[in-house]
Amino acid sequence: MPVDLRLALLFGVLVVIIVIGWATAPQQFLTESNLSTVLRLAAPSGVVAVGMTFVIISGGIDLSVGSVIGLASVWLTTLATQSYGPFVMVLCGLGVGLAAGLVNGVLIAYGRMVPFIATLALYIAASGLAERISGRQTQVVRDEDFLDFFRGDFLSIPVLIWIFAVVVAIGWVVLNRTTFGRRTFAVGGNAEATRLAGINVKRHTALVYGVAGLCAGLAAIMLAARTTAGASTHGQFYELDAIAAVVIGGTLLTGGRGTMIGTVIGVLIFTLLNNIFILNNLETDVQKIAKGVIIVIAVLLQFRANRARSTS
Repeated sequence: MPVDLRLALLFGVLVVIIVIGWATAPQQFLTESNLSTVLRLAAPSGVVAVGMTFVIISGGIDLSVGSVIGLASVWLTTLATQSYGPFVMVLCGLGVGLAAGLVNGVLIAYGRMVPFIATLALYIAASGLAERISGRQTQVVRDEDFLDFFRGDFLSIPVLIWIFAVVVAIGWVVLNRTTFGRRTFAVGGNAEATRLAGINVKRHTALVYGVAGLCAGLAAIMLAARTTAGASTHGQFYELDAIAAVVIGGTLLTGGRGTMIGTVIGVLIFTLLNNIFILNNLETDVQKIAKGVIIVIAVLLQFRANRARSTS
């Protein structure tokens, strides 16, 4: 299935969901307030999905990003960190995320651990460390400058939405217009052939996981600002939402192919579905069932598309 056609189909699904939302909640769904809320809710998970896109295209998986978000949000909201001001808080969140991502990358690339096992181990360890630091307590953000900036607007658009847009733009450029992006596709397509071509596959793999960790750290900052708190539970299930959005967006779980625009559409599809369920007072179990069905359908469509390609 050509990439353009796949994206067109995804966009068609997004339009259908918007029509369903308007039809089921005409007085609420297409209001400026609701759409702004949808985009603000999509922003942190969307940033995580950008990093996950790089990881999955490279042939990997990262189950740790949700716990890394919780750990970074706790670390940047401790009283000691907040006493240094918003700049240090931001650096702390990004630093924790980047460090965690590089730990994953080093274990996988140089320790030759299976990505599933390595990131699962960090998922557990980061969650426990976040609980230890916070004492299982929610830490309130008291720095007004931090809150004023990240909860503010620029040109009447929330800053969180601007951050999401900038991250997507940077991710698209890096993936499609730089050597780093081309190498990411190459590693996911055939790591051994890429190594024989003279590319340092181990180093590149470690850097890809560093990118995913950095995105998780940024998402932690965004969540801490939106909720005015840091907690070990921040980011819970974000890894599953990010993987689902990337898969829905057409990125192959086996690596070597994917698009940033498809990932963004996947994020919007899931966020809009959640919003429609909430507006229509549907239970959370229905939401989970719908997500699961959508993921299965997306994977089956990918499988059929790959078989059609291989036989053509």
